[in-house]
Amino acid sequence: MHASLLQIDVKATESVDSRRQRVAALVREQAGVDLVVLPELWTTGAFAYESFAAEAETLDGPTAEVMAKAASDAGVWLHAGSIPERAPDGTLYNTSLVFSPSGDLAAAYRKIHRFGFDKGEAVLMGAGGELVTVRLPETTVGVATCYDLRFPELFRGLVDAGAEVFVVPAGWPERRRGHWTLLARARAVENQAFVLACGTAGTHADVPQAGHSIVVDPWGEVLAEAGPGEEVLTVEFDPGKVATTREQFPALKDRVLGLTPPRG
Repeated sequence: MHASLLQIDVKATESVDSRRQRVAALVREQAGVDLVVLPELWTTGAFAYESFAAEAETLDGPTAEVMAKAASDAGVWLHAGSIPERAPDGTLYNTSLVFSPSGDLAAAYRKIHRFGFDKGEAVLMGAGGELVTVRLPETTVGVATCYDLRFPELFRGLVDAGAEVFVVPAGWPERRRGHWTLLARARAVENQAFVLACGTAGTHADVPQAGHSIVVDPWGEVLAEAGPGEEVLTVEFDPGKVATTREQFPALKDRVLGLTPPRG
């Protein structure tokens, strides 16, 4: 598979609509790859809490419309990062959208672990309650978002659901960049899976972003890593390596605690 991670700079001087169009053009430039990944809350900025309510959208809102067309135009699977979603009952969610190469909405994942420690996202948004996987022709993708990366039980659940590749959009702060790399590698090693973690660049809401989007293989080896600025990180990897790794080093078979039946 070929994947492109679009490490977007969320510029305060740029309108949301202008950013949508700019990002859509970047997605179209990835025609020929299999999977394109965008960061978390790239329409508003992950720390721009005051913008969440004003910019919240439905699952068929303007961002979904523009991203669906971009996916279809490029003929790619598109993990369109996440948006502030407004549900029919008015609750806000940090929701990831995945589109098929035909532009259909293949999956939506509401972030389960909200960041903020009783402020920010943690109080402004509702918590999701369902694990989400997406079946691609080559592999099964498990979907997680940013702060989720700190909770290994979520990824164990995704493994039980058949995930071989974890896609993690984020708006991770620069001051904890060491954790970003460490946790991405840990989730890969302990689950013997690929991790594609896509962050934002620049500074938004006065919070410098880590950048350094990263792709890690099932042995914890870094296949590709971006720098701090806006960048398109493209990588080739073999999803078949997951099965090979799990066969050669069958650690997952020795699990004792926290076992749950695989989801049908």
